Amino acid sequence: MEWMPWGVPGRFRLRPLTAYWPDAVFILCLAGLFYGLAGFEEQITAHFRPAFEIDLSPLALPKYALFSLARGLAAYAISLIFTLLYGYWAAKDERAGSILVPLLDVLQSIPVLGFMPGVVLALIALFPRSNIGLELASIIMIFTGQAWNMTFGFYHSLRSLPPEQREAAAVFRFNWWQKLRWVELPSAASGLVWNSMMSMAGGWFFLMVSEAFMLGERDYRLPGLGSYMSVAVDKGNYPAMAWAFLAMIAIIVALDQLLWRPLTVWVRRYRLEESGGETDTDSSWFLEWLTKLKVLKAAELGLHHLMMRPTKQPAHPLTPPVRGKIERWLLSSLRWALFAAVIGVLLYAAAQLAGLVAELGVAEWKAVWYSTFLTFLRVFVVLLAATLWTLPVGILIGRSPAALKILRPVVQIAASFPAPMLFPVMVALFIWLHLSLGWGSILLMLLGSQWYILFNVIGAAAAVPADLKEATVSFRLSGWRQFTALYVPAVFPALVTGWVTAAGGAWNASIVAEKVSYNGQPLATDGIGALISQSAERGDFHTLAASIMVMAAVVVLLNRVLWGRLSGLAQERYSLGK
Repeated sequence: MEWMPWGVPGRFRLRPLTAYWPDAVFILCLAGLFYGLAGFEEQITAHFRPAFEIDLSPLALPKYALFSLARGLAAYAISLIFTLLYGYWAAKDERAGSILVPLLDVLQSIPVLGFMPGVVLALIALFPRSNIGLELASIIMIFTGQAWNMTFGFYHSLRSLPPEQREAAAVFRFNWWQKLRWVELPSAASGLVWNSMMSMAGGWFFLMVSEAFMLGERDYRLPGLGSYMSVAVDKGNYPAMAWAFLAMIAIIVALDQLLWRPLTVWVRRYRLEESGGETDTDSSWFLEWLTKLKVLKAAELGLHHLMMRPTKQPAHPLTPPVRGKIERWLLSSLRWALFAAVIGVLLYAAAQLAGLVAELGVAEWKAVWYSTFLTFLRVFVVLLAATLWTLPVGILIGRSPAALKILRPVVQIAASFPAPMLFPVMVALFIWLHLSLGWGSILLMLLGSQWYILFNVIGAAAAVPADLKEATVSFRLSGWRQFTALYVPAVFPALVTGWVTAAGGAWNASIVAEKVSYNGQPLATDGIGALISQSAERGDFHTLAASIMVMAAVVVLLNRVLWGRLSGLAQERYSLGK
């Protein structure tokens, strides 16, 4: 039987109804998704409620989990758009990049709570009669835990584009859009996907803070998995904590199977070179299922036919050279306008910050610097402890194809799980062991930062060329000698990258690790993270601004003085591309 779907010629045969059950399941899933999003839209546009009453019943968890997932994906969509625009601008405009890149370094050093007061108050004032302001504030705070890592990765991908690809784009005379679409985005696709996974995990880390936060005497709470867990912790409801724990695992596994694994398999087509690694055997059942759906194939054929229809273009009144000059002038004007806007925002923010911190006395500044020094010591203890176990374990996993295939998904899920959900159990253990929070906070910070090092080491160990491995066999190097002579130098550049990201994660984790709650009782230790949390809860914007400014300055200084030099050393002496 011949028929024409959407005018596309072809030959189709009638199939039994059972052949269409995957399409029916797909359509039902889409209907369920739209139904859930409709409920989320109703929550957003509802009348303004600063403190939503959380129902700790397990039956309420699916709705709360869907709301948190919707906020996380909305924040990721904003992060992706920001990454593409900001990263492209910084990479292509040298003058703007000289300001945008250091600014990005400062932004990633500012903790999530540093953005909270201004964002929350501004958006609530903008939407005083609905929950739109609170919802947007929560999404933006999750965005601040996702965007910077993705943007840095995309920026470095554009700057390190292989010369042969640049030459190919020049030979084919690609314009900026063709070069971005056919050369730069495919080259950055794999790194962008992996950075997206880590960024999503960073957003989940502050889920409890972004959905249930205090600002002065006001309690701002939204329905979601993070607020569910926060209320369960405050009330000491361990069954509710367990249910939230399981719901979070379900979300992470679902995202891994339905989003990240299909994407990692799909972007393999954009690899710059073929390798004989075990990743070639990676597969995704969901991606394979999608490719077999007839409804998607028909939609693809219809869209292709629609786009391929010849359209008569009206004659342009301007000649191509004149039109090109006008387009370049418009793009240049837009670039300078955006550059001036960024400078204006920076000057305004600096003036506001100076006005806030000018009212602090010497005693307050001493407290801020002393707290920063204590957290500084904890961060480096965290990095040392994390390196001691992640370096050997990461190399052992990365060098074994079988171990890599089995353990990488486990490590990925463990890294995505928000560590603050484990804090109540850890704090109960500290109390039982009579361990002070000053030492216990190091373990809590370790839970949130160790995975950055492990992921980088695993990836670098798995990418060690086969000829180097064969060389160690020829020289009869095995065991400890192979570990120190081959693998440690080979993974050192990735280890430095892991240190940088883990250090930033540890500084941010100090906010939720140095001040915790157990059975409704707040516990705190001295440190800049605790000072930031307490200042936000009290509405002490002067101390909050000073604490954030000092933390950002210390992180940026460490990035320039310590991590920058180590990164240069790693690229100069230990890079496999040299």
